[in-house]
Amino acid sequence: MLLALLLPFATGAAVAQSPKPVKTVERPKLVVGIVVDQMRWDYLYRFYNRYSEGGFKRLMNDGFNCQNTYISYLPSFTAPGHTCIYTGSVPALHGIVANDWVDIRTNKEWYCTEDTTVQSVGGGKAGLMSPRNLLASTITDELRLATNFKSRTFGISIKDRGAILPAGHAANAAYWYDGENGSFISSNFYMQQLPQWVQDFNKRNLNDSLMKLNWNTLYPINTYTESTTDDNAYEGITKGESRPVFPHQTSLSVGKDKGAIRATPYGNTITRLMAEACIDGEQLGRNSTTDFLAVSFSSTDYVGHQYAPNSIEIEDTYLRFDKDLELLLSFLDKKVGKGNYTVFLTADHGGAHNPTFLNDHRLPGKSVTINKINKELNQFLAAKFKDTSLVSSLMNYQVYLNEKAIQNSKLDREQVRNEIINWFRVQEGVTQVIDLEHPDKSVVPEPVKSMVTNGYFANRCGSIQIILNPGWFSGYGTTGTTHGSWNPYDTHIPLLWYGWGIKKGETSRTTHMTDISATLAALLHIQAPSACVGEVIQEVKSK
Repeated sequence: MLLALLLPFATGAAVAQSPKPVKTVERPKLVVGIVVDQMRWDYLYRFYNRYSEGGFKRLMNDGFNCQNTYISYLPSFTAPGHTCIYTGSVPALHGIVANDWVDIRTNKEWYCTEDTTVQSVGGGKAGLMSPRNLLASTITDELRLATNFKSRTFGISIKDRGAILPAGHAANAAYWYDGENGSFISSNFYMQQLPQWVQDFNKRNLNDSLMKLNWNTLYPINTYTESTTDDNAYEGITKGESRPVFPHQTSLSVGKDKGAIRATPYGNTITRLMAEACIDGEQLGRNSTTDFLAVSFSSTDYVGHQYAPNSIEIEDTYLRFDKDLELLLSFLDKKVGKGNYTVFLTADHGGAHNPTFLNDHRLPGKSVTINKINKELNQFLAAKFKDTSLVSSLMNYQVYLNEKAIQNSKLDREQVRNEIINWFRVQEGVTQVIDLEHPDKSVVPEPVKSMVTNGYFANRCGSIQIILNPGWFSGYGTTGTTHGSWNPYDTHIPLLWYGWGIKKGETSRTTHMTDISATLAALLHIQAPSACVGEVIQEVKSK
């Protein structure tokens, strides 16, 4: 009897058993994350009537629409936006506090993805980048970990930060655009040389092919009724042009400026084509494990900065992007299969109306110059403390102190800070002055208080936070626009879900940018990123 019991475990014993089917975790073949840089939430509806059925409308009508999704930190810039989406966290925890910051310990200014230890692959100085400044894992990292690194993850964008930060630390690759040579490049953080499919893509020289077309409106210009007149005082002028009007002679940059494509809709087109090349080149979505492609469309941001939200250029850019989105979704249908992939579309931040445009319509707003304010502040401090360099920067609407100058002059640091706070409190356009080192001393309403707290990482942030009046921002003159504030025009973002595992519908309850990765983790049955503070949007899931 004992022998009979042990026999099945004996070496070489052959036991005829029917194999039981292995139940696998249900996941899509491919996840595609789409970030539209500087896309205000209201663009979904302002241009809705002219969107095609296969682009934005397909996601909105056949997917799930989170109508009230907000950023929950400051400042509302590109780098922390992309990082928040993919980490489900806030700058106070993931460390990407802005596009640029000053390291308080060394007083050195850093760019968010700057890495002096890597070498460029395929380009020049633009390739000296990696995700090393990011302190937390991303949802793309967690997918790699959950599948024992069988899943493959890639990031693609014209902006380095739009590719690198979403792709995470464990990515197979991130590719971004080098405006010097007109190619998509990477760094040796990921690889030693570009894959053949990337080399082949770059050899196509799509930059010149697209820019030779010039940029005219997609439809007759007199039908662009959601914008101001074409020739106005709110828009910046492109180099080589005398007025900011259509048609824009983009062909003038061919052979001279490969970076000019960024501020045209063609930048989105070349990004879409690169994403499709990656899906083909890496055979994404055609394996036993789930793959992830993070794509950020940056040209909407460049166009927005130059022409502002009420321009025909912005309207045309979104109508053209809608066509690119339709083509990308059709490509996914063909290559991965409808119902086999999951897509989410969101934005890293919004954008303000041009202040002059607001004033012309009797609305409040103003553009201020940070360098001028910094000079005036230091002059005020010099009269008090006999030193003209006590504030090193007003970057990111924060006061960075010159700690070395304060120490060398043997000044009372708290006295200097108090003088700065009191000076800002009486300046025109300043709503709040917040002591970041002693936040309880500041009386600040919600949600601003939480947003400031969520954005504060001591070693990379200034000592004092400045909140300007609604409609006010630090700009570069009277044309164009920017972003970075707590206000809804900068922090209310679109969030659309579509495809595998996604229910059809919408919610108007408040959700947050941090909820995106939390929801993806639940959808994919994987661990949430290491610093995730978001909550699952339960309404989205159909399974």
